[in-house]
Amino acid sequence: MNILVTGSRGQLGTHMRLAAARSADNYTFVDIDELDITREAAVWSYLRHHPFDVIVNCAAFTNVDLAEDDEAEANRVNHLAVRYLAEAAKATDTLLVHISTDYVFGGNSNNTPCSELQPVNPTGSYGRTKLAGERAIQESGCRHIIIRTAWLYSEYGRNFLKTMMKLIGSRPQLDVVFDQVGTPTYAGDLASAIVQIIHSRPVQQGVYHYSNEGVCSWYDFAQAIARQMCDRSCRIQPCHSSDYPSRVVRPSYSVLDKTRIKQTFGLTVPYWTDSLQRCMSNIMSQTDPLKP
Repeated sequence: MNILVTGSRGQLGTHMRLAAARSADNYTFVDIDELDITREAAVWSYLRHHPFDVIVNCAAFTNVDLAEDDEAEANRVNHLAVRYLAEAAKATDTLLVHISTDYVFGGNSNNTPCSELQPVNPTGSYGRTKLAGERAIQESGCRHIIIRTAWLYSEYGRNFLKTMMKLIGSRPQLDVVFDQVGTPTYAGDLASAIVQIIHSRPVQQGVYHYSNEGVCSWYDFAQAIARQMCDRSCRIQPCHSSDYPSRVVRPSYSVLDKTRIKQTFGLTVPYWTDSLQRCMSNIMSQTDPLKP
């Protein structure tokens, strides 16, 4: 298969590059300097001259706080660019695999894992623009798989794991929110799942949820990171989200129900602490599989 991956320098895009190294498929990786997906003409021109069987869209405006200041830019990347890809995918009969977010459930308050059938209710610019992107795909009529994920981290880029490792190693005390609950998702596991999904036959279109297994708060996540670092010098204290006022209403409970994606594609999903250990081992051993 010929597979195009957008947003190739992000966390997930980088792990898609690692997955490609183990694949017999032909992968093409682009970021904004090779293909600006926010320009409709550029998208149409590129896909007409470079035919693909699958597009995996890893590109996104993910800075939740900045999206409140610049919703127009968030909308350009998370909605309009996705619409351009979807319409071009429809015209070229290309399967579009798009990554979305638990933030589409931002306003829902319950303690039941979120299913694909649960009503959406985003409360901020990030969630609204990501939901608009989902709907643009569905309205285009293209063949598609939308995967909602949450709490993504990896060895690459900026994320909660790397921030905590730095702070735990440099501060005597940290206050970390304990009243927001979800599941960390290792980008390497999500990339492997995407590869398995696009090779399934027949491809079952629709919306799916993927994160690692298990449940924790951000406080629990930070404690697990400290244990892996064997660092007892930093005291990690639980705090309320109200202690850090924000214009963004973050989901208080965004555990994703993965029943559908596991049953449809036969996926085995790793437990979050096992994946965290693998990722941190890579970071602390300073190994980078992308470097010769």
